[in-house]
Amino acid sequence: MEFLKDEGGQGAAEYILLFGGVIVIAIAALLIYKQYFQNSSMNSAQDINSVRGSVT
Repeated sequence: MEFLKDEGGQGAAEYILLFGGVIVIAIAALLIYKQYFQNSSMNSAQDINSVRGSVT
């Protein structure tokens, strides 16, 4: 009955669940923003000018 009191693997299981949750959230974010990444030209100079124009 000594093996019932052993909690050595509990920490590893908690880390696996934590990292699994982070991975699920990251995949969900990628799926949500997929259209933005595919359809944009990713022109940083244009983005900077747009932000500067909206601030002034």
